[in-house]
Order: sequence, then C-alpha cells, then structure tokens
Amino acid sequence: MTSQDNASAPKPAAKDPWDLPDVSGLVVGVLGGTGDQGRGLAYRLARAGQKVIIGSRAAERAETAAAELGLGIEGAENAECARRSDVVIVAVPWDGHAKTLEALRSELAGKLVVDCVNPLGFDKKGAYALKPAEGSAAEQAAALLPESRVTAAFHHLSAVLLQDESIEEIDTDVMVLGEDRADTDLVQALAGRIPGMRGVFSGRLRNAHQVESLVANLISVNRRYKAHAGLRVTDV
Repeated sequence: MTSQDNASAPKPAAKDPWDLPDVSGLVVGVLGGTGDQGRGLAYRLARAGQKVIIGSRAAERAETAAAELGLGIEGAENAECARRSDVVIVAVPWDGHAKTLEALRSELAGKLVVDCVNPLGFDKKGAYALKPAEGSAAEQAAALLPESRVTAAFHHLSAVLLQDESIEEIDTDVMVLGEDRADTDLVQALAGRIPGMRGVFSGRLRNAHQVESLVANLISVNRRYKAHAGLRVTDV
C-alpha cells in the first residue's frame, strides 16, 4: 500500500466513551469498610449485586460490620481483603492512608486500586484542603504502590445517603481519574452499577488534587443548606 493509499484509508471509528465493560463478576474490596464512607460504598455496591469484602485492621470488626449490612458482604482483615479482591477501594482516614498502603504493598500488587480519600483539615472556619507532598492522596497511593494500577474516584459521595436503606437511587456523578483508559473504564462501570450514579472520566492522576479538594467546598454547601450535596457534570 502506498503512502497515498494510507492517507485516504478511513480512520477506525472512535470508541464510544459510554461503551463500558461488564464488571458484575468482579470482587470489590473496601479498605476502611467499617467507616461511614467505606461502609456506605460497600452497601451500595452489594445492593447492586457486586460481591463485596469489607476490610479492617481487625478481622472481627470487619466481620461484624459485614454481618450488620448483610447482602452477602464478607468481612476480613485488610491483607486478606486485598488478596481476595479484584478491585480495592481505599476509604481509610487520611491520617492512616500512607501507613495502610505501605503495609499492603505486596497484597495490592497487580490490583486495580481506587483511592477515594480526601486530605482535609478542619478548624473553626470549617473544612479546608491539605496538599500532600506527592500532590494528592491518589498520587501518594501511586507512589507507594508502584506495582498497582491506581485510580481515583468516589470522592464526592454523601456517606449519609449511601447508608440510607430507604433511598433507591443516588443522584450524582462520580469523577474518575487514572492513567490507563481500560482501568478508568472499569471504575466508571463500577460506579454505574449503583442506580442513579454515573462515572465520568475526569483526567489523569495529576488532576486529582482539585477533585479531592472540592470536598471541602461540598462540606460548606451541606452545612449552609442542611443538604447532602453531590455533583452532576452537564452536556456529557
């Protein structure tokens, strides 16, 4: 084929950004699954039919939380949770983020890791964003887990709404960041398993700081309006 033929050959059709993979068979582990955010995510994903394992530093605590939630959720010590899961959501407190991930580096090797931790401080003026040395919690996770595939998502969800059994749908978008499209597609698809929720690709991990920081603004919104605010991205 000549260069002229190459130039005139039709380009392959661009992949539909909403053509997402089937993730229904993946096992999802939630580190920090006994906390409000992790517990809420575990509940919503299990309610949507996902196999979920809650992780905690103490297996007994994780097992108790899993039994309370039901829906086939299992509880395990963090390392076992990581080993048995295909996708691992990190929902631990910011002050324990680095220590937790360092301890689980080998168990998380090769795994798809979804970091939803928000580095925040609080004072009499309210919540404010912290700036980790690596740039963001997600970038810290990527630095600590060089053999894992790190993404960032699920930052802006209300733990109150997630845990409210009377609510059928969570009306919000989930901003998903990562370096590999196949990985962000998987996370978008996972978010989409929860009724009312949609995963939206929002850039690479270098852009995670402003996504994490926005939670401080949402806390201010919620306090002023007595709400549980989420986000919607328009025109996509």
